[in-house]
Amino acid sequence: MTSFNRSTSRRLKKLPQIPSVWEGDRRPLSSHHSSHQQPEDRKGECILWVDGSQGIVRGMDVVATDSGPEAIVRTLMRAMENPHSPAKPSRPQRIVVRDREIQFYLRGVLQDLDIAIDYTPELPLIDELFRGFAEIIENQIPDLPPQYVQLLHEKAYAIWEASPWEFLEEQQIISIEINNWDISTLYASVMGMLGMEYGILLYRSSESLKRFRAAVLRDDDTENLEEAFLKQDCLFLTFERMSDFDVTDDEEEYEDLAELPLSEIKPSFGNIHPLEGLRSVLYDEEALIVYVALESLLQFIYDHRRQLEVGNFPNLSHRYRIKLPESEDTEFISINVSTMPKLAAELEEMANFDSEEEGYGTPMFRSLRDDLIPDDSFLSLGVVSWEMLDYLQKGVKYQKAGDIKPVGDGLPVILIQTSRPKAKTVIENIEQAGGLKAICFNPGADPLGSERYDLGLLQTHNGELFLFGEFEDDDPTHVEARRKWNQRCKNTKGYCGLIIAKGLTGASRANPQLRDMMALFEAVSLSPKELGIGTLQLMPELQFE
Repeated sequence: MTSFNRSTSRRLKKLPQIPSVWEGDRRPLSSHHSSHQQPEDRKGECILWVDGSQGIVRGMDVVATDSGPEAIVRTLMRAMENPHSPAKPSRPQRIVVRDREIQFYLRGVLQDLDIAIDYTPELPLIDELFRGFAEIIENQIPDLPPQYVQLLHEKAYAIWEASPWEFLEEQQIISIEINNWDISTLYASVMGMLGMEYGILLYRSSESLKRFRAAVLRDDDTENLEEAFLKQDCLFLTFERMSDFDVTDDEEEYEDLAELPLSEIKPSFGNIHPLEGLRSVLYDEEALIVYVALESLLQFIYDHRRQLEVGNFPNLSHRYRIKLPESEDTEFISINVSTMPKLAAELEEMANFDSEEEGYGTPMFRSLRDDLIPDDSFLSLGVVSWEMLDYLQKGVKYQKAGDIKPVGDGLPVILIQTSRPKAKTVIENIEQAGGLKAICFNPGADPLGSERYDLGLLQTHNGELFLFGEFEDDDPTHVEARRKWNQRCKNTKGYCGLIIAKGLTGASRANPQLRDMMALFEAVSLSPKELGIGTLQLMPELQFE
């Protein structure tokens, strides 16, 4: 049996001992009779320590059901040393419990503290508290109507298995024409292609969808974005991790949900409305609408997956007869599902609205930025064999540039390795800029000295240039790497690529493996003459006090 350290026992014995009787127990917090409780909601147990003489709760914890008897001692220690207000630090003269095993365990652990540990079949104060907890739980509105829980969870997991985010971007909207329950058409937006959040947003109007996207593009302020989020008008299905107990603050511990087994994935449903805000509850009619929408969307994905995976967003439409659940006469409803390429183009144009602002000249070049690639990234110029390229094209997020003929030892690539969250941000920013267009090396000079540089630049389709590396022009290692780069680009008729990889702080630092590679952007290589911006001057940063 585990016992206190002697120093801990001495510390606890210094607490004043008060003539009180404390009740202690651990019980399931949820009601066993609740019809709408999900299995995962019944896993926790509540530990309570109550001063029966004063009628106050001194300590309370919720722990996993399989936690050992040590948990009740940990809560007791806090009840003695750091009790809930208005109680003051102290130790009791007597403790009563209703479990013989807990009684014997506490007698062994607390034997040096001069506290009597007794058994009683009933704990009046704790019984009353748990009855109150049970009433609160019983009166809670369930997240989903009981008759739709299993149906909606089945559809949610079917969506997860279908993974529409692997081939549909958020702006590629699919309309679901229902014409029932005061709903004309829902506009489905699929989240998940960037590996950040997974789910389906079902907007009640295209105007709400466009307003939200315009607000996001217009303002980066967190408070304003939260306000815009709450002004959406939509139903939603999102996915999250079943349990966050093992997640740490280390960003390298963050896991993409798609990498987790199905048993670790949990669907959540809800509603967002400008006047209601966010509500993680669906009422009967809303649950039925979401069920019909997900069922028809699933059938559409199954029927047209091959066409949707091509890369463009084709004009497709299909009508389905969806059986309504809980209908006595096997009632069906007719639903029309269609892609909306015109709306998708409009949303893409909104995302790139600032590329044609006045004063920037031609769309080929607007400005040079250095905020795309994280400062602490590992960078290398290299080559990917044609065999590995085939794997990457099928196994990671992939942007195709053209018909590349396998000539030479492989495709010349720039490899950027950073942490997983930063890699996802880089990928998202490139995609929001329309994708990668070209990789360039351009001369740069320091106007205050004689140093000359070879500047690595990434050009996106919206006309922006991003600095990814500064290399000394006479560095022999870089000179040799550039010589090989130029020769390989000549072999591939100018085609090259950018690989974004994770694992900067892990075992594969500076040597990323296939499992670390998250995205491949194919592009073309531009010479300084083709880029046409001349020698770039490095500007010194001036600081004033």
